Amino acid sequence: MISVGMLSHRKHPTTVFKAYAFAAVAKLEDVLFYFFSPSQVDFNKKVIRGWIYEDGEWCEKTFPFPDVIYNASSPKTEKQRKIIRKLEDYIPFTSYPIGNKMEVYQKIEDGKVFSDYLIPTVHVKSHKSIFSLLSHTSKIVLKPIDGSRGRDIFFIKKLDTTFFIFDGKKKYKLPHSLFPQFIKKIIQKRHYLCQPFIQSYTKNNSTYSIRLHAQKGKNGRWELTTIFPTISDSSFIANLHQGGTTMDIIDFLKQEFQEDYYNVKRYLERFSLMFSEHFDTLYSYPLDELGIDIALDATKKIWIYEVNWRPGTPPLFSLELEVARQKILYAKHIAKNTEKLS
Repeated sequence: MISVGMLSHRKHPTTVFKAYAFAAVAKLEDVLFYFFSPSQVDFNKKVIRGWIYEDGEWCEKTFPFPDVIYNASSPKTEKQRKIIRKLEDYIPFTSYPIGNKMEVYQKIEDGKVFSDYLIPTVHVKSHKSIFSLLSHTSKIVLKPIDGSRGRDIFFIKKLDTTFFIFDGKKKYKLPHSLFPQFIKKIIQKRHYLCQPFIQSYTKNNSTYSIRLHAQKGKNGRWELTTIFPTISDSSFIANLHQGGTTMDIIDFLKQEFQEDYYNVKRYLERFSLMFSEHFDTLYSYPLDELGIDIALDATKKIWIYEVNWRPGTPPLFSLELEVARQKILYAKHIAKNTEKLS
């Protein structure tokens, strides 16, 4: 029986929402599945003290090293990083990081095939970077390079010599003379990038974005897991973690594009798989799951907001089991092909 270990920085599976879904799918797919954290690894004996779901509860037991590791979260300490790096010498992993937002942007730009879908992006070194961009457009978005969940994002609009700023919670304005100091204060705390604001509005004038969620499955090929919109009535950034809402993609496309909805749907599906296949080739190690956030402008052109590693799924659609199923099937694929190579 193939064994899969879910590696997390958390110590107990009850604190990881998706662990139960993985345990359930693993039983159906005839896979031995257990949960563990870096501190539970014993390299001398090549065993792991982990948690397995049996008889309606999580039980702690000792297991041999698994055939494949699904690294469900990033390490939080240097000690955890060292253990994970050492585990990679023994066991194949399903997931590998893709880098921060600027690194991903550069990969796609250098790859050329999908560079036309990129929103022109600048790493903010000083206020001059923003002034340069604002000489071509009056609205920009400022994002942390290592940000997530739509946090710490600024929308900036320039009107004559005044800057109007919205941080997702409050709006304020600054004269030209105070703007450089405002930017300096922000970029002292963390690295930021800036982009032109791409207008992607519903017929009701709400901001929206679309998530394309792709995963590798049982044959190691990319498959589309889901597509869903995120709609926001109160923010320039549509994000589920910042008060956005979602709905069925078919209903959304019918609502926004009427009789053309099917063509738009097929366009999104094709783009999702073609992009994932190409993006995978830009790395020296295989990728397994991507969440591609895009905008559709007034001409229906796709613009890539960002590409996410380990994307979450909206609770509305109860997709946890489908995501887990694809992960387990891909892990089995890795295990079988590793056996053939060894």
